[in-house]
Amino acid sequence: MSVMGSAKIELQAFNQLYLAAFYTLVALFYTLRIKLFRPQAPSCEFVHMGKSGTLHWWNHLTFRVFRILIWGVCVARLIWPQMDAWLIFVPLSAIPVVVICGMLMLASGFALAIWGNLLLSGLWRSGVDSQGPGRLVTHSLYRYSRNPIFIGVMLGQLGFFLALPGWFSLTCLLVGWTAVGVQIYLEEQHLQEKLPVEYGQYRRNTARWWGSSKGN
Repeated sequence: MSVMGSAKIELQAFNQLYLAAFYTLVALFYTLRIKLFRPQAPSCEFVHMGKSGTLHWWNHLTFRVFRILIWGVCVARLIWPQMDAWLIFVPLSAIPVVVICGMLMLASGFALAIWGNLLLSGLWRSGVDSQGPGRLVTHSLYRYSRNPIFIGVMLGQLGFFLALPGWFSLTCLLVGWTAVGVQIYLEEQHLQEKLPVEYGQYRRNTARWWGSSKGN
């Protein structure tokens, strides 16, 4: 076998292992975050899906379903490598730079999301907590963006599409970015109602995405 042919096989094998390991790591991180670092008050929870049938509930459910689907597909590729024949647009070996960039974006996005998550410490919630928060976190990353965690999530979603370019990953990208947009809207509405003065000032001073605020 030629060196080029060997490199093509190695890229695909590494990609399969990388994505399966990456999404397993993501699942483990959030599982441990929820199970081991839950709020001290017995009545507090990290996960809030909202009332059944509401926009919040459907959006949270969408996140869950697609996280499980993505993890399942990535693990299944290790067992049945031939899945790539119908998962991707073009052979990964034809676009190695794109695939590698995608894998790097996945890692970068996850690192940014973890950083933003840890900065929130005990204030972090999955979903909108109707009882909180009691205060805002406005230092470090949150000086420059109101949504650094979601920036990391969206970067990772784009990275997944580039690392495994196909109809499945494109669907995940479109659904994922839409779900993030909906979640940001819901959280902004909640914070405006819960902390009108503090959040109003924070919103004026800090951009939704990055940089100085333009009233967004």
